[in-house]
Amino acid sequence: MTLIADSGSTKTAWCIVEDPAHIIYTQGINPFQQNEEDICAILQHELLPSLNVQLSTLNFYGAGCTPEKSPMVASCLKKVISLTADIHVESDMLGAARSVCQHEAGIVAILGTGSNSCYYDGQELHSGNPALGYILGDEGSGAYIGKRLVGDILKHQLPEDIQRLFFDETQETQANIIQRVYRTPLPNRYLASLSPFCARHREHPAIHAFLLDCFSQFFLRNIQSAPWSQAMKRLPIHFVGSIAHYYQTEISEAATLHGYTLGHIVQSPLEGLVQYHKNPL
Repeated sequence: MTLIADSGSTKTAWCIVEDPAHIIYTQGINPFQQNEEDICAILQHELLPSLNVQLSTLNFYGAGCTPEKSPMVASCLKKVISLTADIHVESDMLGAARSVCQHEAGIVAILGTGSNSCYYDGQELHSGNPALGYILGDEGSGAYIGKRLVGDILKHQLPEDIQRLFFDETQETQANIIQRVYRTPLPNRYLASLSPFCARHREHPAIHAFLLDCFSQFFLRNIQSAPWSQAMKRLPIHFVGSIAHYYQTEISEAATLHGYTLGHIVQSPLEGLVQYHKNPL
């Protein structure tokens, strides 16, 4: 049996290729935010009890799985899941590219809890500007939207009716926001959890302008200034991730504003990855 995993900072989806309907969900795995002990605990307690098949191959695509960090994730997978399965750990960016492009060239972006982008030539990734994470970058992501939203609300940059709605709906306080952002683990997940407020009120002119600027910043800072940008501008930009899925209208508007054409937009790369691994070149 072949198992494919798509892991973001918030959740991981595990799909058995021979039975695509069988998907197991665990919390997210990101080796930049979790140590080996934490990752092994997630695998042991959240995945293993639901994994009742003998694996021959495991393809894990994950956020934070750089060449430096991938060996740690592979080590955890070997310890907990299988000592004999053929285990491959790759970046979530390569997983997204293989999912939406298969073996064709394209520009690919991830917009989920975090964000990233690259040019994919049909086989390999060509990096653009670094994502830099939710503090320095991740423009257009859930964490970025949440960070800007609470900053604008606490500094009174959004209209009073939006400020009141936010506090009424979320039951947040300034003290709690500061506590969650600066004194608890995984603040990026917390910030991303606030972004649905914008989806609920996207028709409000101030929220619409706010979202348009968030996605414009993604295009300006990640696509337009990438080293391959001008040569590849004829290619459509494909998007993967929950934020891409739920904010398609605003992303499309921002893309048009900056002269880009959208390609596929999918919430999860799993279906495309199953197709990719079933039909290798």
